[in-house]
Amino acid sequence: MILKETYTLANGIAIPKLALGTWMIEGESATNAVKKAIELGYRHIDTAQDYGNEAEVADGVRASSLEREQLFVTSKLAARHKTYDEATAAIEESLEKMGFEYLDLMIIHSPQPWDHFGSEDRFPEGNQEAWRALEDAYKAGKLKAIGLSNFQERDIDTILETCSVAPMVHQILAHVTNVPGALIDYSRNKGMLVEAYSPVGHGELFKNEAIIKMAEKYNVSVPQLCIRYDLQLGLLPLPKTANPDHMANNAAVDFEIAQADMDALSALEPIKDYGEASQFPVFQ
Repeated sequence: MILKETYTLANGIAIPKLALGTWMIEGESATNAVKKAIELGYRHIDTAQDYGNEAEVADGVRASSLEREQLFVTSKLAARHKTYDEATAAIEESLEKMGFEYLDLMIIHSPQPWDHFGSEDRFPEGNQEAWRALEDAYKAGKLKAIGLSNFQERDIDTILETCSVAPMVHQILAHVTNVPGALIDYSRNKGMLVEAYSPVGHGELFKNEAIIKMAEKYNVSVPQLCIRYDLQLGLLPLPKTANPDHMANNAAVDFEIAQADMDALSALEPIKDYGEASQFPVFQ
């Protein structure tokens, strides 16, 4: 059962292979979603400072019957924090807001602040300063693991140039029709586990006839096929939902996609339009 399986990070920490994403799930809905996911067997919950739901996610954790140590909770350092002092204060704010002594993982949400996303400025010094804050929190035991999100190869190199603790995780957009193979390989070669947000392409993959037919072949749903695809690539999917039925369906992925079908899925035409999600600089 996938909910009981883990990967091992470079520092020896076990991380559950499937996580509940909580982007755009707010207030009491976030609390209830987390509580229900844990009841269903999820042990990995993903949130972020910029989601505005850290406190509610933490409430869901506390409302469960499990001890904090039995769960893996990730948050993300807001993309705007590009000084050591700002990043340090933001890490402390997350811990205080959530009422936790530690987070299992914190990652820099983006190498660029959202209002500069796609610009020429990669904020190298700012990312190095933010990383130094994560390193210090890691060394203090406040973060059990640290990593990156939405970085490109040159951004990763910037961190590696000055770090004393190398990144352990890289969370990126990766799904059927959009698998950045070179970036995944580069991240892995630098010792990072790669996590895949938006494994169903923000719902756009529901419209793909080839994917629908493939899912029917395996007698599974489109999300199940897409999540399984990411898992077979060695990625860690983070499907987001507040619907308990969808949570259960997303976790029922104990089947195997044949290699020929994996190849066929990998050869599909990339998504050109993500619909409403395209208004965001990145989608999670």
